[in-house]
Amino acid sequence: MYMNNSPWIAQLKRTRREDRLNGNKEADIAIVGGGIAGLSTAYYTLKNTKKSVILLEGNLVAHGATGHNAGQIVTYFEKPIREIVAEYGLDLAAQAQEAINTAWTDLADIIREASLSSTLYTFTGYLGCSTSIQFINFLEDAFWLAKAGLKADVYLISQEAADAWAEELKPYAKHFSIVSHREIHSLLETDDTQYHAAVAAQKGCLNSAVFTEELAGFLLKNYPDRFQLFERSPVGVIELEEKNVSIHSSGFHIEAKRIILCTNGFEQITLINRRGREIDSRFHADVQGTVGYMSACLDPIDRPPTAISYFPKDTKSSEHGGVYFYLTRRPHEAEKQVQHNLVCLGGPEEVLPDNKTYNRNAVFPKKIAKDLQVFLAKTYQSAPQENGLEYYWHGLMGYTKTGLRIVGAEPCNPVLMYNLGCNGIGILPSIYGGKKIASILAGKKQKPSVFDPKDLRCAI
Repeated sequence: MYMNNSPWIAQLKRTRREDRLNGNKEADIAIVGGGIAGLSTAYYTLKNTKKSVILLEGNLVAHGATGHNAGQIVTYFEKPIREIVAEYGLDLAAQAQEAINTAWTDLADIIREASLSSTLYTFTGYLGCSTSIQFINFLEDAFWLAKAGLKADVYLISQEAADAWAEELKPYAKHFSIVSHREIHSLLETDDTQYHAAVAAQKGCLNSAVFTEELAGFLLKNYPDRFQLFERSPVGVIELEEKNVSIHSSGFHIEAKRIILCTNGFEQITLINRRGREIDSRFHADVQGTVGYMSACLDPIDRPPTAISYFPKDTKSSEHGGVYFYLTRRPHEAEKQVQHNLVCLGGPEEVLPDNKTYNRNAVFPKKIAKDLQVFLAKTYQSAPQENGLEYYWHGLMGYTKTGLRIVGAEPCNPVLMYNLGCNGIGILPSIYGGKKIASILAGKKQKPSVFDPKDLRCAI
């Protein structure tokens, strides 16, 4: 039996007390969600404004998707750049990519300014392609990034594939380089011959659970008069008025001027808008719960940190790349203080039906565990022998219909704001979203963005 056993949660060394909501409260800003998005939003709000903040977490800080991911940091979107350009135009697409790129510096600044012990590993990571369609789709994104004046990733292809795909690759000749098939395999750390092309990009690894827990402690210590944090305080009903909001949690009420949803655990939240059009049904339709499944093994600490994604040949593959797996490797202090590399795998996902609530204690599915074991053995050069996987875990992620994070004020009542929609790649977008929310709260005028919440029935 495989239980939900996250290695990121295992590394938490929590020393602060657990405070639960024990009475009615008031604050300028209420934040729902104690993951990396919620704590980043609180950090920037407290730093860049004079407002008081109450943060409500239904379980424990960092124990949601923030503590149940693979630790991979990338600047990709769930939606390809070419589609963002087609829908929003080149300028807005370029602004969106630049905003996420800038979040690298913002993340490092938080760690430095808050003196966190969390280690941010940055390096060149890779993405492996096995078909011409996959590679050309990424080359198409490179074309648009170059047209916008942004630095594109590095695109490499084997001589064999370059010859076989020659006609399809002609329009993108200046965007890729030809290397040996052996070099492709070396970069991807695989002996699986189906991979003929690779994309090299800046990537990173972070234990986002430790980062978030440490950030919570920093805020409690440094803003004792303006920051309150309540755990095991799930939000049930949110009532929006014209200039304030009432939040119902654990039998108590919180009155605030604005509320920011930073949570994937949205299934049981009801939004009541008393000064405008109905929001609840649209919101729940726009954000889809998806359960991501991951596993990990321990390796000798003889290789540097990395992050690699693999797009294998698959009958279910779509023009956007289809089914894929990802792998991250970083130092990990395991049992008995012995240092290891932790190699994390992920990729399999299941959509959470609308009428079903995510169960964080659910047993890890045996079939998915087997799929990950088979993938590791077939793909990763340093794969351990049978039964080498030691951790299995899953987490609830919020996927938006647009494929983009939602950051900003609700068009039908700006008292409600959002910094949510991890879309499976949420660390840098969470940081960016928190900073943007604080900028809005500080009264700074915002340029239109692809991340803006949208509702054609309403306009701010």
